[in-house]
Amino acid sequence: MSGHSKWHNIQGRKNAQDAKRGKVFQKISREIYMAAKSGGPDPSINPALRLVIDKAKSANMPNDNVARAIKKATASDEGEHYEEITYEGYGPGGVAILVHALTDNRNRTATNVRVAFTRNGGNLGETGSVSYMFERQGYIAIERKNVTVDEDEMLEMVIEAGGEDMETSDDVFEIYTVPEDFTNVRDHLEKDGLTLAQAELTMVPQTTVRLDEQQKEQLDRLVEKLEDDDDVSEVFTSLE
Repeated sequence: MSGHSKWHNIQGRKNAQDAKRGKVFQKISREIYMAAKSGGPDPSINPALRLVIDKAKSANMPNDNVARAIKKATASDEGEHYEEITYEGYGPGGVAILVHALTDNRNRTATNVRVAFTRNGGNLGETGSVSYMFERQGYIAIERKNVTVDEDEMLEMVIEAGGEDMETSDDVFEIYTVPEDFTNVRDHLEKDGLTLAQAELTMVPQTTVRLDEQQKEQLDRLVEKLEDDDDVSEVFTSLE
């Protein structure tokens, strides 16, 4: 574990994401459409769809929006055709960046991503140039103000639920799982009566890079530009 707090990064960007809620709903609708199209409309037998629906709930996306996206995917065999693409590169100060996109126009998305990198102090790399620095993991955050247990008791609950690791700060318990166990660990902790502030599958950097204030501001602009793109679904960095 890299020792940095993912929760700190999540909180730092929450207000900006709230301001773009309409765009977020649009992106999640596309993910729901893809998951339902490939695995069927029933989340009880389509784990990918269930994860995206959980993501929609975390973003406070209305149920009607979710239902419309599923209905659109199952209405007929025709419809949009999207492909998943991952772009890799470096930002200011050598920070590694992974960009996951869901697009119906590969050329458009590649151009937009490349422009975002080059105009904001970054360089787009080849496939495999930074992905090895990240590990796919389940991530769960539980705010300490919402629980009465101490660190030892929480760790015991996490181990019993099947969690792999836990980091603790003054504000939050951060729990990591292997991807295959994420859903079971999340459900187990919820059944224990815990309120989860965040629960998602994510890419965790195995090493991190520290930036000065000027470099960090430039990286923030790069990430914001990438996240503003309609085709980009997720952006991960190795910023400390």
